[in-house]
Amino acid sequence: MHHDRRFPRASLLVPLACLLALPPSAAAANDVAGALPPVAGLLPDTQDTLAQRLDAQGVRYERDADGDYRVVFAWQQEDRSQLAFVAGTAHVLGDSAVREVFSPAAPVPQGGFSAAQADMLMRDSQRNVLGSWEIAGDTLFYVIKLHDDADGARFEQALEVAAELADDMELQLTGEDAM
Repeated sequence: MHHDRRFPRASLLVPLACLLALPPSAAAANDVAGALPPVAGLLPDTQDTLAQRLDAQGVRYERDADGDYRVVFAWQQEDRSQLAFVAGTAHVLGDSAVREVFSPAAPVPQGGFSAAQADMLMRDSQRNVLGSWEIAGDTLFYVIKLHDDADGARFEQALEVAAELADDMELQLTGEDAM
C-alpha cells in the first residue's frame, strides 16, 4: 500500500458515508412479497452542473467520448498514476438521482478471478465504508455511488478515494501500473 500519500481510510470515508448515505429504496416500502426494486433510468448531464461543481473545486478533467469526466491522478514519489471517472449520466431512482465515480483497477483474468482473489475483493469491499469492487466487461473497477446533487468537494473526495483504492488493488493484483 502507498501509506505515504494517504489519509487513514476512515478519515476520508466515514465523513463521505455520513454525508452521502442514500435513503432507503422505495421498494422497501412495497408490501408485495418478492417485489424487485425499481429499474433505474438514465439522466444525461445536459446542464453541465457537474462540470460547474468540479470547476469550482479546481478539478482538472477531460470529457471522454461517453461524456464521462476523466481525471488523472499522479504520484511522482511512487512513479504511479491512476485514472478515475465521474459518469456523464446519472441513474434516476424515484425522485432522486445517483451518479457513479469509478476507477479501473485491473483486467479480469481469463476465466475470472480465483476463489481466493474473489474472496479478498469481497472482504475488501466490506471494509471500505463507501464504494465497492465491481466487474464491468473484462475490467475490475472500484465504484462509489453518490447522490447527483453532491457538491464538488464530495465528488473530488470520491475521485481521490476511488483512484487510490484502485491503484493499490492494481499493484496488489498485477504489480503493474497500466490503469
